[in-house]
Formats: sequence, structure tokens, C-alpha cells
Amino acid sequence: MKFGLYGFLFAMWALIIVGGGIMVILLGPFTIQQFGDFHWIVESGIKVAIALILVVIWIFILSKLKNWIFKKELNS
Repeated sequence: MKFGLYGFLFAMWALIIVGGGIMVILLGPFTIQQFGDFHWIVESGIKVAIALILVVIWIFILSKLKNWIFKKELNS
């Protein structure tokens, strides 16, 4: 059980670090200038949408990993 739990915790922290890196490196410098005075609102909305999609993907991955670990432990 310890390896499964540690594997889950490692995957959780890896996804947090990778997600933070994606946010800082890719989304930070992202800019749009085509919308006049409202470009910062559109830009922020796009960044929020991408961040929310990544959070949902991370939760889905961790949920599948958790289910796989616990099913493996119950079968052992």
C-alpha cells in the first residue's frame, strides 16, 4: 500500500509543478491586442478558461490514478 500511496502523492505533486510551469511559462506572456480597450478582459478570460481546463484534466488524471491504485490494492 505504501508504494501506491507514495506513487499517488508523487503524481499529485508532479502535476501541480507541471501545471504551475505551464501557467508561468506559456500563459504568463500570452497577450491579445485586437479587441481595443477590452483586450485585457478577453486575455484574462482566455487564461482563466485554459487554467480551469487544466485543473479539470489534473483532477481527472488523479482520480483515475487513485482508482487504479486502490483497485490494485484490493485485488492483492
